[in-house]
Amino acid sequence: MPIELTASQALGLWHRVALEQVRQGEGDLTLRQMAILLHIYLIPPPHTVRALAATLGVTKPVITRALDTMGEKGLVDRVRDDTDRRNVLIKRTVGGALYLEKLGDVIRLQGRDLGA
Repeated sequence: MPIELTASQALGLWHRVALEQVRQGEGDLTLRQMAILLHIYLIPPPHTVRALAATLGVTKPVITRALDTMGEKGLVDRVRDDTDRRNVLIKRTVGGALYLEKLGDVIRLQGRDLGA
């Protein structure tokens, strides 16, 4: 069942989630990095730098920089595609799955408190 929020409520929820993320010290991801991470985890693979760049409407170096940062945080891995060695596949990690699971929990809890 869809949830109906006003624009103000939606922004308030986003604000509360962002504040909680900062309080928990989960590490800051840019909006672009978060969009990439969510895409990798919510859209079925395979994921390549080229495809992510096309989806987000940015260049491949932009994706590469974001993946570098997320790789350092253990949120994603990159491996060569065995079928086409020119391609680099972006892989999910346990760390990335846990990060997003915790984020999902924060969103749910903050959303529950909207009505209070």
